[in-house]
Amino acid sequence: MQGAPTAPPPAAPAPPSAWQQAMSNAYTSPIPVKKTHIGNALASEWTKIKSVRSTMWTLGVFLLLVIGIGLLVAAQTEPRDYLDVPFTIPAFFGLVLGQICLITLGVLVTSSEYGTGMIRTTFTASPQRYRVLAAKIVVFFVIAFVVSAASIFLVGAMTSGMHSGSEAGDVAWGGTVLKGGLYVSLLGVLALAVGSMLRHSAGAITAMLGLVLVPAILPAFLLISESTRSVGEKMMDYNAPNSLAKIFQLDTGSGNGNSQLVLLIVVTLAAIVGAFALLEKRDV
Repeated sequence: MQGAPTAPPPAAPAPPSAWQQAMSNAYTSPIPVKKTHIGNALASEWTKIKSVRSTMWTLGVFLLLVIGIGLLVAAQTEPRDYLDVPFTIPAFFGLVLGQICLITLGVLVTSSEYGTGMIRTTFTASPQRYRVLAAKIVVFFVIAFVVSAASIFLVGAMTSGMHSGSEAGDVAWGGTVLKGGLYVSLLGVLALAVGSMLRHSAGAITAMLGLVLVPAILPAFLLISESTRSVGEKMMDYNAPNSLAKIFQLDTGSGNGNSQLVLLIVVTLAAIVGAFALLEKRDV
């Protein structure tokens, strides 16, 4: 139409900024990037725990103590000794010493990384710290339980083969395999949590040995006085050696060890909660 205003020409596009040019030229990796999950952390911890020599040494000594001492004890017994006790009794004597191996390994699973500084690399690769600790607990517990339960079962099976007969009883011993393996495995998990909180191998191992040995020794002094007798009796009932003795029915009139196992579960869960809480609050 004559006299109508003409539309202005379109504005030229603004030149790209330096940041936009840098982003357009950024390197793109041909390797596909996937979102990580707990399975990746489990695989990482499994690779670490199976590749260090301390794992093989501690588990090897544990098997040697439990199976070796157990078979030595079984060789000194007779069929009538198992009239009212399970065939896994000989494994108890090896576990009293062998539990120290699992405690040591539990501490080293966490504290050794802090000692070498490798924990910084671990948390850089997996910034979700709770995932790393959870993976350590799961991998260690599975390994400890399988090894301990298998060693107890082996001692029980071999003792049964050596002494089964008309003179021996028929006491079920499958429960002692599960509860015995669970008890010493939980002691190892407790040590792992203590190692995560203290971040020092020697200090955490010393603390755990004190937790296991002191309650076994202190009742001898507490029972002397009437005022401390009740404390000494409770400590005697719930210390680690006597707890294992109850689980293995070494004294048929003193219970089956369920209350001792429950107490250890509660203490271990409390230590795990403390380890998770401190993990997020402290720097590495």
